[in-house]
Amino acid sequence: MSHIHIPDGVLPTWLWVSGWVAAIVLVSVASKRSERADIRRAVPLLGAVSALVLVAMSTEIVPIAYHVNLTVVAGVLLGPWLGIVSAFIVVLMLSLLGHGGITVVGLNACIIAAEMVLGWTLVRALVKVLGRRRIRWAAGIATVVTLAITTSMLVGIVALGGSGATARETGALDAETLRFANPLSGGAVSIGLFGGGEHAAHDQALSVRRFASVVYTLGPIGWVIEALITAWILGYVARVRPTLVFAGVLAEEHRTIIGDEHGGQ
Repeated sequence: MSHIHIPDGVLPTWLWVSGWVAAIVLVSVASKRSERADIRRAVPLLGAVSALVLVAMSTEIVPIAYHVNLTVVAGVLLGPWLGIVSAFIVVLMLSLLGHGGITVVGLNACIIAAEMVLGWTLVRALVKVLGRRRIRWAAGIATVVTLAITTSMLVGIVALGGSGATARETGALDAETLRFANPLSGGAVSIGLFGGGEHAAHDQALSVRRFASVVYTLGPIGWVIEALITAWILGYVARVRPTLVFAGVLAEEHRTIIGDEHGGQ
């Protein structure tokens, strides 16, 4: 939901250049801070999690035109600094596959990085309050709050970008009446890893206010679905590989993760 599917040449130059500058600064700082990590563990994990997020963000729940993110999962497993690096890798690959233009990579990287860092922060705080046994509740709540905030960031960027940036696929939602009709007419799920631009012909040009109405109508449905998926994934990982979750969630600073090949509580 918070990934900007805007082609090149739509956003004003000052906006997308600012996004690129911010992304480069973030990735530079994150790369230096990530040098503290155990490379033997960090690089494979970074690659695996980034690939997972890439596939997830290429999967659309058609009736609500929502793209699954799994960014909170990535943030928890990678931590904030590697999460920022992962965010840039993912959005750059998505742009090369047609999911938004190259010019919006910087803005997308900032939004997705914000999701990973905020998700990590909220899960960490909620686990401290609720306890490890309620990791699923912590993950679900953190996901909804995180996506609500970053979706608002998306709306703000679109508002700055002007009317040309408001074109949006609305799935089964009628943008004029905000009512659903034939929710499964286009199928339930669409995976478009190598065809991100195929929906462009179905996008509707909307006013900024109408765009926000559509986003905040479809968004909460997607947030709940994503929260359930995130809660299940992190709950499972916490059960079979607990230190993979909790060493990153609860540690004040990065520390080398001790082997936990046999899981355990």
